[in-house]
Amino acid sequence: MNQTRADWPEPDAQGAHSMRESTLELARRLGSRHLRQSLAIQVIRTASRLCFSGLLALLVAQLIMGVSASEWTPLAICGLLGLMTVAGLAADRSQARGETHVAGGLREFARNRIAVTPARLVQALPAGRFIVSMQRHPQAVATLVISHQVATLMMAIGPLLAVAALIMVSWQAALTLLALTPVMIVFFVLVGDTIRRRAEKQEKAFGRLAGQFADRIRVLPTILANHSLNTEAAKLHEQLEAYAYNTLNVLKIAFVNAGIIDFFASLSIAILAVFLALGHLHLAAIPGFKNLELWQSLFILMIAPEYFAPFRRYAEQYHAKAEGLAAAAALDQVLNPVASSAPALPHSDADAFIIERSHGLLAISGPSGSGKSTLLRRLAGIDCDPPAARPIAWIATDSFVPQGTLADAIAWQTGCKCPTRLKLAAQRVGLLDDALLPGGLEAPIENGGANLSGGQRIRIAVARACLTGRAVMADEPTAKLDPENAARIRLVLKHMATRRQVVVATHDPQLLRLADKKFELRAANDSASEIAA
Repeated sequence: MNQTRADWPEPDAQGAHSMRESTLELARRLGSRHLRQSLAIQVIRTASRLCFSGLLALLVAQLIMGVSASEWTPLAICGLLGLMTVAGLAADRSQARGETHVAGGLREFARNRIAVTPARLVQALPAGRFIVSMQRHPQAVATLVISHQVATLMMAIGPLLAVAALIMVSWQAALTLLALTPVMIVFFVLVGDTIRRRAEKQEKAFGRLAGQFADRIRVLPTILANHSLNTEAAKLHEQLEAYAYNTLNVLKIAFVNAGIIDFFASLSIAILAVFLALGHLHLAAIPGFKNLELWQSLFILMIAPEYFAPFRRYAEQYHAKAEGLAAAAALDQVLNPVASSAPALPHSDADAFIIERSHGLLAISGPSGSGKSTLLRRLAGIDCDPPAARPIAWIATDSFVPQGTLADAIAWQTGCKCPTRLKLAAQRVGLLDDALLPGGLEAPIENGGANLSGGQRIRIAVARACLTGRAVMADEPTAKLDPENAARIRLVLKHMATRRQVVVATHDPQLLRLADKKFELRAANDSASEIAA
């Protein structure tokens, strides 16, 4: 593939390869050499097609009129045909190599970038969206900066070459074709915004599908234990239908776009053919179309399709622009993960909010996307830069679980070595009765808790919190639990709140009813409003 890493950028130790350089700018820089090479080959290919069309028109006219043709004409036609074939293969190969190089460079940069990104920011990325970004988005961006860009430039160069050839025979014919060009450009502009919006919806739908699928795979043991396989399969099917619907919407516009271009091309060629026929039959004296020799008329009809060919190729690549731009924007979010700012707090700062009360259950509620988890993580000091060292017990699906036994996981950073206390804590959250985690306190835990579901990980974090006297921060502590275990966790959290502060971000209405005080986030940019319990 003749790929080298010499021009593949690598971030520095701080993870800052040029935060100002977007994914699109990086891709264009990686593909600049391949773009120039592909464009040059396409120009040669177009020029050879025009010469081929001209010589073929001359040969056919001579044969029809019974005029002896030069023996070099057929040889020149065969030579141009061979050049066209070679140039076409070389152009396709050059574009494929360029796209592979750009996509590989983006993935290599992403790998290096993620390696130096703080773990807390990487863990905050949805797994499904991250996988999609690494698999699909680099190729979509590469197609945009190579194939689509070549088609765009050839849409300007190709018609100009065709017009230059037509002017040598009839400038009126060239002007006729040029008169229809603004109509197609206006159509591209009108269709462009529709394709862009539909492509963005398609990417979002695919990201949601991938994220939901990855999440369901991770918590599959919990789904099976609660006999919820059919329910979750129906949810995945719903997301799949949404993605298919959005994909069809993009394809519909792409097909309509190509169809309109073919209509204008056919209409233009038909108009030229009628004008030329009227001139040859002496039925009308149309300037530029009368007194033409047969080879000249055939030349015009042969060159006219070449004028519209770049527009047709551009129409075929038009949806790639919208998909590439949407992919570049999504990839930017992955390569530059930042802790989003939380909504404004009702108090002067986070620390004052945390220590406002010595005990009690405080609940942060609000619709999805309103910032509950972001606010809670900021209160816990997790998303501060640098992270704040606050004496809290963190409960969430991303709570750390060491490799070892269940006892090791519960006792991590608690200082507790008493088997009786560990057993009591595990029993309170239902871990000793979990059929999917047999072995009691000696149940094996794989590296990083790979064999745990989200609900099991949360219950381990709750059991761990029971062994400390720290304030508790819990992000959706009942979201991934069956009704029985969710009821257990509510009682445990309420009991802990009698002696210390417990702050939860939750959608759970039953947990909200147990809260001593609530803070509701009405929208992503609204400030929290205090509601008396």
